[in-house]
Amino acid sequence: MKKTYGWLLFTGMLWLLLPSCKSEFERVRISGDPELILNKAFAYYEKEEYQKAQTLFDLVMNTIKGGKRAEQAYYNYAYTYYYLKQYTLAAYYFKNFSNTFTSSPFREEAAYLSAYSNYLLSPTFRLDQGSTLQAIDEFQLFVNLFPQSKRVPECNKLIDTLRRKLEEKAFGEGELYFNLRQYQSAVISFDNLLRDYPESPDAERVRYLIAKSAFLLSENSVVEKKRDRYTETITRCNDFLEKYPSGKYSKEIKEIRRDAEQQLKIVVKRFKTT
Repeated sequence: MKKTYGWLLFTGMLWLLLPSCKSEFERVRISGDPELILNKAFAYYEKEEYQKAQTLFDLVMNTIKGGKRAEQAYYNYAYTYYYLKQYTLAAYYFKNFSNTFTSSPFREEAAYLSAYSNYLLSPTFRLDQGSTLQAIDEFQLFVNLFPQSKRVPECNKLIDTLRRKLEEKAFGEGELYFNLRQYQSAVISFDNLLRDYPESPDAERVRYLIAKSAFLLSENSVVEKKRDRYTETITRCNDFLEKYPSGKYSKEIKEIRRDAEQQLKIVVKRFKTT
């Protein structure tokens, strides 16, 4: 009986002590007091405890109404995602801040960080480039909105880096078509690359692969299409040699042109005798 009483006493004391064992963060989180929660969110943010700050901001963001304090809360809230490397949500909240607080002194920084978060999300060129395109659009928007910003040169540099990644993806797609022997698709893909990136550092190789793809397409075409396709090959070879007369591939391109001219004569002669 005494043992049972002692156990009940111990259990009762334990339950009384449990509330005092809760951490300060937990007591604030469940307090239901918006002012206390917001104050502690700011305090945790200042101490660089971003996960705790984010959790508390989450609880009260919908209850904050206008003013400088709301502006600061939204700004810090977006930054918690950035510091925690949650860049998709960081980009979203920084962009939302920039569009909402248009007169804020933090707007320029928020607009830049929205773009930069997408830049950090941009994957290797072999993967989908949605974030790359979004980052380019937002960096360009930043430059247009803040033309006097000290960040403009950096934005332009990052745009060039991202565009180069898109060039690499376009080149990889054309090269894949070529390797799969889908020569017509390769020509179209490479033509699109040159149209979109006329100053591409890969331009010489691209034009070489266009001429080679055109020739191989001619070789593998039905008789009725050979005349036009060999003629197109010769044109592509001439385009290459006009731009790169002493280029790395000029010798091979001359050989391709010679072979195309010979095959064209054979095809024309065959059509004349039929």
